[in-house]
Amino acid sequence: MLENIQIILVGTTHPGNIGAVARAMKNMCLHQLVLVQPQCDHLSETALARASGARDVLEHAQIQPDLPTAAAHCRVLIGSSARQRSTLWTELDPPACASLLTRQAENGPVGLVFGRESAGLSNAELDCCTHLTHIPTNPDYSSLNIAMAVQILAYELRSVQLRKCDAQAPLNALEAPAPLQQMDGLFGHFEQVLRAVDFLQPGRENKILQRLKRLLHRAAPTEREVHILRGMLSAVQGVKSMPRKPPPHDC
Repeated sequence: MLENIQIILVGTTHPGNIGAVARAMKNMCLHQLVLVQPQCDHLSETALARASGARDVLEHAQIQPDLPTAAAHCRVLIGSSARQRSTLWTELDPPACASLLTRQAENGPVGLVFGRESAGLSNAELDCCTHLTHIPTNPDYSSLNIAMAVQILAYELRSVQLRKCDAQAPLNALEAPAPLQQMDGLFGHFEQVLRAVDFLQPGRENKILQRLKRLLHRAAPTEREVHILRGMLSAVQGVKSMPRKPPPHDC
């Protein structure tokens, strides 16, 4: 279960933070570290010293050019946010986040994403995520070091595994949701059809498309269901492209 959970760090600038994250991960039996555009050497002396025995996690870390590439095969991707965001994203508390990830990790790769030390995740990167999680810290002093945030959520993941938690998660664990690559294809197909039928209102296009994306992520369609939805969209496109028959003339 935990072997399918990837900890993804985006744009990390300090090697000590990467080393401390590796240590936090290994403490909680997590080993899949992915670094997206790291701004430092993850195998530097500083990183290895802070890893304190978790050198293997650093040595096996994947380096990826961007978040969509890093998460292409993930079935669920949860972004960690230092502050609560718009309701456009489905936000989970840490226990619900851990429950969802561990249940879906039984079906394939899942990811937990942490942003830059200074600025967190960009809106474009948040838009890649299926859900968000927020650690409820002191509102007057909410800043957490990235390794601390990883440690808290990694502990929740480990706790779920140890308890063999049967709590319900937001997604149906009986059938795996479609990978993000297929979901992106579905979103693109929806956008094509909505534009073709003039449904998208100028000036509100992005908001409507974002809400549609959140709705579909909450529904968590399986691969088969994605194929059904795309078949329906293709049928709509076929009808739209057919020439209209002229009305019958009265004799």
